[in-house]
Amino acid sequence: MKITIYQPQYILELGQRSKQEDCIYPLEGEASISDYLFLVCDGMGGHEHGEIASRTVCECMSRYLKDNSSARDILQDETLLDALEYTYQKLDAKDSNCIRKMGTTLTLLYLHRGGCTVAYIGDSRVYHLRPSSHTLLYKSRDHSLVYDLYQAGEISFEEMRTSSLKNIITKAVMPGEENRVKPDIVHLTNIQADDYFYLCSDGMLEQMDDNDLIRIFSSICSDEKKCQQLLSLTANNKDNHSAYFIHIKSVENENIDLDRQLSNHESISDFNTLGIWDIKETKENRTSFNIMESLEKYYVLKYKMVFVIVTLILAIISLFACVLINNIIGEKKEDINKYRLEKDFLY
Repeated sequence: MKITIYQPQYILELGQRSKQEDCIYPLEGEASISDYLFLVCDGMGGHEHGEIASRTVCECMSRYLKDNSSARDILQDETLLDALEYTYQKLDAKDSNCIRKMGTTLTLLYLHRGGCTVAYIGDSRVYHLRPSSHTLLYKSRDHSLVYDLYQAGEISFEEMRTSSLKNIITKAVMPGEENRVKPDIVHLTNIQADDYFYLCSDGMLEQMDDNDLIRIFSSICSDEKKCQQLLSLTANNKDNHSAYFIHIKSVENENIDLDRQLSNHESISDFNTLGIWDIKETKENRTSFNIMESLEKYYVLKYKMVFVIVTLILAIISLFACVLINNIIGEKKEDINKYRLEKDFLY
């Protein structure tokens, strides 16, 4: 398919931080309608040189992919992984060996002949929105502690949004790691004219939720005004916040060899939050989960107690049998001794 886009819109704000650790590609003010690769990286706050990590990942990923791929062909997953390995090597060369290593999230969107490829590491997100039906088609799955707890049923959706642990991520692009973290990769082919792709760091989401995004991108106004609405909603955010949104202008389907086509992962992917767990979680569902969990614990405890009691009974029986056998043997020995004494006396 041939995809054309309107002028991409970006956000790169400092928030209430003293330095900017987010980085975007194309760089601030350099995006055009001919671009097909977009990145948003969020340097890890509190770690050494988060801004170096995010900038290095943006520079190296874009350089490798521009040199080794083209929007005129389908981006292969192997090429994407090669780009990440190249980036890791460049990041290793900048490693200062600090205890708290520099690191960054990675969010990538690549438009190509087969549709688009999404890849990400960390809690920066990618959204696919369709204003014509006021729907959210895809939302990437966070690599974060609170999301894992939410998926395990340990906390509610609201607790996940407000938890003090929400900034702890479970995956990041970091140098000097023996086991390199790989991205989640998703292929999207259900793309229509007027769709939006929205890439953002977690700082953009402090004051808004999915419904806010659907409302903004479904509103009848220019992309520049949509960008202003996003800026207004994030004006008081504490963290660095950055984003790119790409408005699809047209999609022309082309004949592609069947063995070169990409399958659409959007609705079935394990990496689509909308397909994993309904974000409109009900209190009844959570209560039901807690009841089942309590019943499971009750039966486990019950069987453990039965096992302990049976073991004690068997031990008591064994002890009683040993005492009884010893008594019988003792009595036999006494009878034998008496017999010997009587025999000796007679002779």
